Amino acid sequence: MSWEVWFTVAVVLTVLFLLATTPAPTEMVLLGAMVVLSVSQIITPTQALSGFSSPGVMTIAALYVVIAGLRETGAIAWFSHLVFGRPRSLTAAQAKLMTSGALLSTVINNTPVVAMFIPIAQEWSARYGFPISRLLLPLNNVVILAGLCTLIGTSTNLAVYGLLMQVKPDADLGLFDLIWIGAPLTVVGIVYALVFSKHLLPDRQGPMEQLENAREYAFEVRVHSSGPMVGKSISEVGLRNLKSAYVLEIERGDRLLTSVGPDEVLQADDRITFVGVVDAVNELRRVPGLSVVADQRFKLNLRNSQRCLIELVLSRRSPMIGSTVREARFRSVYRAAILSISRDGARLDGKLGDVRLRAGDTLLVEADHGFVERHRYNRDFLLVSALRDSSPPDFARAPIALGILILMVVCAAAELLSLFELSFIAAAAMVGTRCVSLSVGRRSIEYPVLVGIAASFALGAALAESGAASMLAGLIGSVAEADPFWSLVVLYVVTVAATELITNNAAGVLMFPIAMATAEGAAANFMPFVIAVMFGASAGFLTPIGYQTNLMVYGPGGYRFTDYLRFGLPLSIMVGVAAVTLIPRIWPF
Repeated sequence: MSWEVWFTVAVVLTVLFLLATTPAPTEMVLLGAMVVLSVSQIITPTQALSGFSSPGVMTIAALYVVIAGLRETGAIAWFSHLVFGRPRSLTAAQAKLMTSGALLSTVINNTPVVAMFIPIAQEWSARYGFPISRLLLPLNNVVILAGLCTLIGTSTNLAVYGLLMQVKPDADLGLFDLIWIGAPLTVVGIVYALVFSKHLLPDRQGPMEQLENAREYAFEVRVHSSGPMVGKSISEVGLRNLKSAYVLEIERGDRLLTSVGPDEVLQADDRITFVGVVDAVNELRRVPGLSVVADQRFKLNLRNSQRCLIELVLSRRSPMIGSTVREARFRSVYRAAILSISRDGARLDGKLGDVRLRAGDTLLVEADHGFVERHRYNRDFLLVSALRDSSPPDFARAPIALGILILMVVCAAAELLSLFELSFIAAAAMVGTRCVSLSVGRRSIEYPVLVGIAASFALGAALAESGAASMLAGLIGSVAEADPFWSLVVLYVVTVAATELITNNAAGVLMFPIAMATAEGAAANFMPFVIAVMFGASAGFLTPIGYQTNLMVYGPGGYRFTDYLRFGLPLSIMVGVAAVTLIPRIWPF
């Protein structure tokens, strides 16, 4: 066997190891692999860069702008509120969230769908007392399954479809062809969640409720009118450098000054709120000019109309991962004050500045009302959600945005134009009708995701060119004894295992050449194997990192790692059995 095969396999294994064990950005790992494979002449520069000219990748970019138009006009929120009412029970709440989320996910990428439904689930949890942990994970899993109903429901489908069009331009796969498999799987997911979620998911609160129920997490001091503090800034009097707490806000008469900076000048009778451990009270009692409230069971009025509370979920690519809050200089960099950090379903106690941050941590912060707009597209966060935001969205252009989406879907289904062409026409229409501004549309494009998908095409090309794909396909064939059905089963299982360790998009692109080689080795039609890769790459229910939306609901739902395994394993088995049973019936060997 040639050295090219072993070298390619070594590069692929190194990529898998780095993606699974390090916080290195996915796109940087894949770009590095692309360069190594090109320099070693396993693939040509043209093959290495083929992903950047792929119609599938460019289609994903255009669809980000279309989705931004739907979000900016409030069209998605309008649809969700149209089908929502007051849920009479937890089961009714679950059914409404899952069915409406599933409908949207068939034509909209599942990441913004989950992001939009998280605040709705939080509101229901707070208002009606439903456990947030029994709403978000069922919603997330069903949205993933519903995204498999169409080519545009998930970026993984589009990425694999793009590869398919490169090697088999005459392959017949329409926009809604996947629905014959995706729809039954979605129904399975909904029924499973309604029946088993109460037995397999915990009854936990979200970060907001955890904070409201916490004792002695905040305390108040008052500035003496005749003391030495008056007329001096926060930093000048040393309140910026306390060991156990930090200044959160100042109440000055009827005004509430939030996210107070170090240059804020103190005035007589200011009431300063600190957040931290109660040990800081003794430290503050020694500061002249301050009087500490005697009753240290003071609780922050989180419902104050002047306060803007925002929930953030840290992404794997955030530069803060592995650093403490103090080392990350969160307050200075983001101009926001952290109230609470939740991890593994519980609020972290102790001084927040000493907490070492991890991917999936949920931060409850207080900031100005422009924070959400500034950081909505920040790659440091998976979710930026203003809690209990009373400002209604502007629905004036929502009908236009919905009309553009529906027209795009209808034309794609009728095959009047290619999906590549229609996505760019729809994106241009969104900008042209002012459903989304050009700047917002540009910021909405997930460039790291696109670069990661495009760079991963080089891995697929290397596997095919070096012969490694044929070797791996031979291993699959030997395990399955060259039987097409069992080869399909093994391929699906390996794809699911890969997507649990790395990103779903990378898993799909990585397994595509192996799927083609497996079909060739089994002397069977390639389509069932390609479809198996599409479904297997998105069936990441077992870990928080198996799918991007898994991590998005991790903190807000108060989940732990074991919750994903306990709730996801039965679903993964049922989905797998249904998928490998149905796929050959729709696309025969």
